[in-house]
Amino acid sequence: MIVRPPAPEPLPHPVVDNHCHLDMGRGGEAPLPVAEALAAAAAVGVPRIVQIGCDLSGARWAVEAAATYDALVAGVAIHPNEAPRLPDLDAALAEIERLAQAHDKVRAVGETGLDTYRTGAEGRAIQEESFRRHIELAKRLDKTLVIHDRDAHDEVLRVVDDEGPPERWVMHCYSGDAGFARACLDRGAHLSFAGTVTFKNAGSVRDAARIVPIDKILVETDAPYLTPMPHRGRTNASYLVPHTVRTLADLRKDDLERLCAAIETNTETAFGGPW
Repeated sequence: MIVRPPAPEPLPHPVVDNHCHLDMGRGGEAPLPVAEALAAAAAVGVPRIVQIGCDLSGARWAVEAAATYDALVAGVAIHPNEAPRLPDLDAALAEIERLAQAHDKVRAVGETGLDTYRTGAEGRAIQEESFRRHIELAKRLDKTLVIHDRDAHDEVLRVVDDEGPPERWVMHCYSGDAGFARACLDRGAHLSFAGTVTFKNAGSVRDAARIVPIDKILVETDAPYLTPMPHRGRTNASYLVPHTVRTLADLRKDDLERLCAAIETNTETAFGGPW
């Protein structure tokens, strides 16, 4: 029998989990039924979620889920580690473009970006081509761009500068230091913090969280991964977001309710309005 972490104390004001994979399990665990996952999150002050699809099947699932559940909007893309594995990138991106226009609750193109941790040198040219084409798509369709950046900070900024960022873009699961945060903020990004910021050994990420203006900060789970303390290593879910938000408030010396209200407003701004 799977025993999931207990629910934390509810937040004093609603926030949005702006990056989640409700369709994914972890370590042999099946994902929670969507209605159950949404109810558990809403009970602790997380009533809305951005569901992200990372491949064609996940993107289709995200669109269908967003069309079905009022609490959800969707993002669709080919993940940077998936792009080099595809037999036909053109066909896959054509399908992503179709899905991005399939419903008005598809608010984002992402997660796309660069990852030099899991993709070796032989796949990086395709990864970068995919990233550039996702940026173009986000701009052309007026969607929010959601960027995955793992061990590729300088390369991500190089491509963003080459292509020009869209009006709205999010650095998902922010993993850089304060200097990189300033570079992203200077280019108009919102920075989204996952459970990583609760880890005492993530000093550079915690330093970055302290300097982000309150109107540019977001929170996410990246569930089922990156579970916040005190449940690191277990399966993550949107109902655990309050642990991350409370850590952010403590690090930044923000009033918790004020920070929650800002995160809610910022997420609507970053993803094109309320839903």
